[in-house]
Amino acid sequence: MGGALTRGGPPGGPDTAGTQPSAEPRPAGTPRTVGIVWGLLILNTLGSAGANTIIPLPRSLIQMVTMGALVSAFTLALALNLRLCIRASAFVFLLTLLLVPSVISSAYLESGFGALFRCTRLALFIGTLWLLSRWWHGSLTFVRHHIRMYFAVLGSVAAGLVVSPGAAMPELYGGRLVGALWPLTPPQIGQYAAVITGLTVLLVLGRRTDRASAAVIIVPSLVLLALTHTRTATLGLFIGLALAIGSLIPTSAAARRFFTWAVLCAAVAAVGFASALQAWFLRGQSKENFSTLTGRAKVWDALLAAPRSTSEKLFGVGLGDKSFGGLPIDNSWLAVYNEQGLIGVTLVAAIIIVLGGVALLRPPSLQRACAIFLISYCAIASYTEAGLGDASPYLLHLALAASLLAAPAEVAPLSTPEVPRRRIPHGAQRSEVT
Repeated sequence: MGGALTRGGPPGGPDTAGTQPSAEPRPAGTPRTVGIVWGLLILNTLGSAGANTIIPLPRSLIQMVTMGALVSAFTLALALNLRLCIRASAFVFLLTLLLVPSVISSAYLESGFGALFRCTRLALFIGTLWLLSRWWHGSLTFVRHHIRMYFAVLGSVAAGLVVSPGAAMPELYGGRLVGALWPLTPPQIGQYAAVITGLTVLLVLGRRTDRASAAVIIVPSLVLLALTHTRTATLGLFIGLALAIGSLIPTSAAARRFFTWAVLCAAVAAVGFASALQAWFLRGQSKENFSTLTGRAKVWDALLAAPRSTSEKLFGVGLGDKSFGGLPIDNSWLAVYNEQGLIGVTLVAAIIIVLGGVALLRPPSLQRACAIFLISYCAIASYTEAGLGDASPYLLHLALAASLLAAPAEVAPLSTPEVPRRRIPHGAQRSEVT
């Protein structure tokens, strides 16, 4: 997979000089170790809570692994960037500002000492992104790292399904696919599958990989997505891809053909498989349970109705486990409001608006399409999933979008060396004149 994704390019070989309109900007010597740092960040955001695994893993051990991955990522990024060369990034700057209400609210210890620990984790996460920003220049390098690492995670999920189907699809989760080797929930698996599927489809349309290599990623990912019965990830995939491909239609014949066939296939599926699609979408839930979004709306109403002081409204109650009254909040905006207050909500909204605005202002390109897909997916998922206010896969998706929207690094033009004039002796000059 990795080799094919790397070798794929426009007809006639890769345009390393960047002369073709669709050519990928040259990475300017991105070290391979940067991919390891990105993979460690992904490992850190996998989380420690989920289904029961085949071999029971103590939560303390999982937290040690994930936190150790973050410390290792920061240390390795610092070793790669000892001169602290960073690029201006509105995304990372706004994330840094988000630390302010997080620290202020967590200092009161209303959420316990765990809030300060989560602030430290968020600070290391943001610091690592600052160090990596040196290599953000609009190339697809980080997209390939993203696909490879999450495909490896999905590989562990598939392995768990083969080894123990009962543990991978337990009745506790309604027969939905979970991580049997590493504790992953169905929404997590669905998110990873949807994101790498969308990115791989865009790489195929941009001729950055061949169809056979893309099928190796897309087909298993879609199967795992279907087994998770995750409606948010499915909607995010289709809506995000529609927006991303729509941005390519003016300049890409392949995007126009794909969009036309996708609309036709969707129409046929809606007519011929309407009952099956409806049954999959409802997941056997009652109308009342479906209308309350599997009970989420009750938690949201209770959170909004809870009395709060002025400081809690502005700064929140501190970084926690994204729950209220012992129940998950499952909404990024309400989770940020609860933990980082109205200031946090404003900063997170600014992140989405800034990234979306920059993407709309960029000329049509594959990088822009990938960024639009990631931004739209995160915006859609934010309604039923938490994570935009803390170190999470969603922030990594947005960081990837920010790297794609970064302007290519400018190369200083070669200046023509000044040729020193030959000094003519005074006598010789006078003889020439005479």
